[in-house]
Amino acid sequence: MSLTPADLLGAVMLLALAAYALLGGADFGGGIWDLLASGPRRAEQRAAIERAIGPIWEANHVWLILVVVVLFTGFPAAFGAISTALFGPLVVLLVGIVLRGAAFTFRTYEEPDGRAQARWSLLFSISSVVAPAMLGVVVGALASGRLRLGGPATAFGAFAALSPFTAATAALTCASFAFLAAVYLSVETDGALREDFRRRAVGAGVALFAAAAATAALSWREAPVVFHGLTSRAWSAPLHVATATCALTAFGALAAGRFRLARVAASLQIFLIVLGWGASQYPYLVVPEMTLASASAPRRTQVSLLVALAVGVWTLFPSLYLLFRVFKGERPFAVLDRGVRRTER
Repeated sequence: MSLTPADLLGAVMLLALAAYALLGGADFGGGIWDLLASGPRRAEQRAAIERAIGPIWEANHVWLILVVVVLFTGFPAAFGAISTALFGPLVVLLVGIVLRGAAFTFRTYEEPDGRAQARWSLLFSISSVVAPAMLGVVVGALASGRLRLGGPATAFGAFAALSPFTAATAALTCASFAFLAAVYLSVETDGALREDFRRRAVGAGVALFAAAAATAALSWREAPVVFHGLTSRAWSAPLHVATATCALTAFGALAAGRFRLARVAASLQIFLIVLGWGASQYPYLVVPEMTLASASAPRRTQVSLLVALAVGVWTLFPSLYLLFRVFKGERPFAVLDRGVRRTER
């Protein structure tokens, strides 16, 4: 079977969502751990989270923007139907993203240990839980087959897709992001702080396993297309073996103190989870009503979009590489310090 432009654009959206989970998701997870900071090093934990997120958190949303642009341009019928049927969860998601960013910025400029900073910190943390939960609800609704397209945009109707399955996908999303954040932070810290985040990573990994098991069990009844895709296709067993191998490797690496290996394994684990979801409901954008083919824009539009994306990656990827190289390298501020010294001369 030959790939169509619609298939290629669907793959672009899935890969962009995976990138958003691995990068933006870890930022959300940092907010979750900011809310759950505890113990004698609570202030140090929050400071480490802020240092890790601060330089790059805005750039990570480029992947979500890419998904929206591709959906709007390449699949306008799906964009209209989804944004109407899931109006409520999507608005809460967007408000959560905006409030989270605003709160993160405003608390930086408040006086330390002040009451205003505490309020902004609480808003940042709560938004970091609400936004990924709503993202999980949207994903679960698209996969469940309960979503009915074509109805009016009402607040009650928008949440009609809520079910135990979408609650499980919301929990799975939050657990995945918290797991990634804790693993990433265990790489970027040392000493007692590293041990704090190592323990949190193990706990979040257990929660991730429980949420994944609950989601899989509920999909048998509430998302049969996804359940069939995850259990009956030729790639199903290899995917599960690879995901389980990554999970066990991440746990083993955390136990052995090999944190960089844990980061690679955890990232691959979450990537495979996102990939499995997208592949299991292929060719549907919205189960069972709308496929990639039925929602497609004219072929000329989709081909032009693919060309624009192919050109755009030559700007996007080098820019992101430079951003991460400067701010997330081994000595992230060394380059800036050298630049400042040259300027002073």
